Amino acid sequence: MTDITPALADLPLIGMIRDGGWTMWLIAALSVITLAVVLWKLWSLWRLGVWGGSHSRRALQLWTAGQRAQALAEVKGRPSARARVVQAAIGTTLDPAIDDKTAREETGRVARQALYRAREGLRALELIATIAPLLGLLGTVLGMISAFQVLQEAGSRADPSALAGGIWEALLTTAAGMAVAIPAGIALSWFESIVDRLQADLEDLATRIFVKAPAPTPIEAPRRAPLLAAAE
Repeated sequence: MTDITPALADLPLIGMIRDGGWTMWLIAALSVITLAVVLWKLWSLWRLGVWGGSHSRRALQLWTAGQRAQALAEVKGRPSARARVVQAAIGTTLDPAIDDKTAREETGRVARQALYRAREGLRALELIATIAPLLGLLGTVLGMISAFQVLQEAGSRADPSALAGGIWEALLTTAAGMAVAIPAGIALSWFESIVDRLQADLEDLATRIFVKAPAPTPIEAPRRAPLLAAAE
C-alpha cells in the first residue's frame, strides 16, 4: 500500500499550518469546529421547522374561522416550533380546566423551550469569531519575536531575506485567524436573524390565538366568572 503521509505533508495548506506553529494548528482546529457547528445548526434549525410554518398559519385560519377542532388537528403532533406553540395555545385555551393565565404561561414555556433549542450552538460561533483573530495575532507576535531574536543573534551578518521569511510566516497566523473569524461571524449573524424572526412569529401566533379565543361556553362560564370578578 502506498504511504500517502509524505504527499499530505507536501500540500501547501499543510505546509502553511506547519510553518505557522502551534497557534496555526489551533486555528485550523477552530475552522473544523466552525464548519461542524454550522452544518449541525442548519440541520437543527431544519428540524425545528424555522423555514416552514404552513401548518401553523393554516391552523390560525381555522381558529379564526371558528373551526377549533380542525385547527388543533392541523398542528397536533407536528415537530416544528411554530406548530408546537400553536398546539399549546389552542389546546390550553380549549381545556375548560385551564384558566387564561395558566394557558398563557404554558404557551410561553413551550415558546421559550423552542427558542432555547434554536439558540443552541450560537455561543460557540460567537466564541470562535472572537478568539480566532486573537490567536492569529498571538501567533504573529510570537513569530515576530522569534524573527527579531534571530536578527539580534546574527548581528551585522543578518540576512534580510531570512528576516523577511520569518515575518511572512508570522503573518500567516493573523490571516488564518481572520479567515476563520469572518465566516463564523457571518454565520452567527445569519442564525441570530433566523432566531429573531422565529421569536417574532411565535409571539405573533400566540397573541393572535389568545386575542381571537372563542367566547366561553355555558359550561365554562361559571368557572370564568369568578376570575373576571376577581380581576375587577
